[in-house]
Amino acid sequence: MKQTDGIISATPFDGVVDEGEEPGPESDIRTLQVSPEQHGERLDKALASSVTEFSRNYLQQLLESGLVQLNGRVCTKPSQKVRAGDVLILELKPTPQSQAFKPEPVAFGVAFEDEHLLVVNKPAGLVVHPAPGNWSGTLLNGLLAHAPCFLNVPRAGIVHRLDKDTSGLMVVAKHREAMDALVRAIAAREVSRQYLALAHGAWGGPQKRTVDAAIGRDPRNRLRMAVVDLASQSGKEARTDFEWVAGNTDTCYVRCILHTGRTHQIRVHMAHIGHPLLADAVYGGTASLGLVRQALHATRLAFVHPITGDALQFDSPVPPDMAQALAQFAPALQSRKA
Repeated sequence: MKQTDGIISATPFDGVVDEGEEPGPESDIRTLQVSPEQHGERLDKALASSVTEFSRNYLQQLLESGLVQLNGRVCTKPSQKVRAGDVLILELKPTPQSQAFKPEPVAFGVAFEDEHLLVVNKPAGLVVHPAPGNWSGTLLNGLLAHAPCFLNVPRAGIVHRLDKDTSGLMVVAKHREAMDALVRAIAAREVSRQYLALAHGAWGGPQKRTVDAAIGRDPRNRLRMAVVDLASQSGKEARTDFEWVAGNTDTCYVRCILHTGRTHQIRVHMAHIGHPLLADAVYGGTASLGLVRQALHATRLAFVHPITGDALQFDSPVPPDMAQALAQFAPALQSRKA
């Protein structure tokens, strides 16, 4: 039997995979052999490095469901050590979530597109990735309908996300080489992301502030994030620069520059310094100036093209709801360009 990259045999299937990108309606049996380089690794790590098109989360579900065999015996222990030559059999069973990963017509703006990547201008209210409560109508579904190439890359090429109610620019990869390069660039902080936000409270004039405070799960509410001790189990380094654009005694308009990309980072950091975003009820904001969603827009995205090496920069003006809010604001807001 021919062996290639540790895979002895595999029943092929069509469909996108990773982060819930499980196979389609029919089960897929994969037979793998542990390589010498994987000797002594944990089972879950060996699986993740052998079947790279699937997310660790999905492979963990397989283990917990008894769908992984090690040398002919069902193994549910992720920490089980494997040895070179061990044979692993995976039954890639479909789940309800697998039906979410299908092409659907979804409206989103396109700021740039070539054969390597797509820069999306996401509207507020559009969920980026299928998840409980939003298994259809997401940006991922729209990408799969937009171009067939997105079927061939994990997560349909999505390398970073915006919250459902945050609007603005995102870059998406059309093939694996571009995706891997963009992931590396984001990790190396070589992708510049700037946002515009309307928040409660007076800023105190044209001053810049930097918030360097770790973010993790809120220990009192697992549905929220919070500023936590970096030494805590969930704490991760997070840094945001804020530049005042305009304001009055009740509201401030600020530019936000990310240096890291933690979940809800701008929302958490702004609330931490006493300026929750307008209409961001999760972090203490209230509806104001006609806004019913958090007042946050990804306005600028700049990076080096992962294939051509060209320096790219894209700008997106605030969408109509934020523009209308700004029109109601003090004249000071309209006197300066963001």
